[in-house]
Amino acid sequence: METEEPLADGPLSEIVASQIRDLLITGHFRPGERLSEQKIAAQFGISRNTLREVFRLLTSQRLLVHVPHRGVFVRAPDEASVIDIYRVRSVIQQGAIGAASRHHPALGRMRHLVGKAEEARDVSDWQEVGTINMTYHRAMVEFCDSSRLSACFELVLAELRLVFGQFPDTAHLHEPFIETNAKLVELIEAEQIADASRLMESYLRRSERLVIAALQRSRR
Repeated sequence: METEEPLADGPLSEIVASQIRDLLITGHFRPGERLSEQKIAAQFGISRNTLREVFRLLTSQRLLVHVPHRGVFVRAPDEASVIDIYRVRSVIQQGAIGAASRHHPALGRMRHLVGKAEEARDVSDWQEVGTINMTYHRAMVEFCDSSRLSACFELVLAELRLVFGQFPDTAHLHEPFIETNAKLVELIEAEQIADASRLMESYLRRSERLVIAALQRSRR
């Protein structure tokens, strides 16, 4: 028998959906992986009815896919999705650079995360580098001081992690950008916002090309 839950099932489903998104961003679930209702309901201490609402929410956010008679699976985004993800990233992150200030607390977090990424790189922990990189870009969007924009960007990051999760080796997708992340911090600290914006534009174009090429190779 399933346990009784608090009355606020709506908010509860949103809380659990957010927690599962965090697990997706950290690479806990792999693209194409089938999700067990029984295991996940037990893990979060919720009923299957609530979990199904969570699954519906995450499916609407393009993070899961329901296959009739087979179950719910972690989505594996394709090339068209990558192009759209980077289009959204460009709009949001260029706006964030435009709003950047050397006095904003987000800059200190970005600087700290560059150091953490360098430490993970030095021990070839590319999974951790990827997670830190996601957190770095999340901090960048905080320059906008908009909870709605940050929430939107969380979905973009989760979907992007599902792209990276399709590759057995991501070193070449992360290593070139650690130095660029450090340079962006330097430019913002120096209040050279126009230069930072140009670097961000170049960064995203290069990253998109590398990711699409890796996706094409993985599907040959």
